[in-house]
Amino acid sequence: MAQSAQLVVHPLEPLFDERSRVLMLGSLPSPKSRERHFYYGNPQNRFWPVMAEVLQEELPESNEERAAMLLRHGVALWDVVARCEIAGASDASIRNPVPNDLDRILAVAPIQAIYATGSTAGTLYRMLIEPQLGRPITVLPSTSPANARWRVPALVEAYAQITQWL
Repeated sequence: MAQSAQLVVHPLEPLFDERSRVLMLGSLPSPKSRERHFYYGNPQNRFWPVMAEVLQEELPESNEERAAMLLRHGVALWDVVARCEIAGASDASIRNPVPNDLDRILAVAPIQAIYATGSTAGTLYRMLIEPQLGRPITVLPSTSPANARWRVPALVEAYAQITQWL
């Protein structure tokens, strides 16, 4: 039986500092991420193993270690959607999305490139944010376990393009 949609308000602060040069945007934190109070909190999501390999670091275990790894390398992290109606973790079910205000990051950090961590984030960015912001986004494949056809080595290869800006 399909889950019914519920209103979700983005509960996480953006991760960035004045040295962030790459902004990576997901769509919205999954229920597991909201429960764990950090991005890509589903243990089956490959985001953290992929980023650790791309950044040539040990796999971070805690939220603090994950945040420190990204910030050390100039990577900012947030999501496109500030609030929406969504059924569970299904990006395809997102309705009535309201975008996050990326100026919070762009006013502080010298962001050189913006990347979406999946096609839904890219589509929502292009629809809700790019017309006002005028900055393009590069869409990377999703690291979600639902995107099983992408294996870790291929994800690492795709995500490695961020290093040109770091």
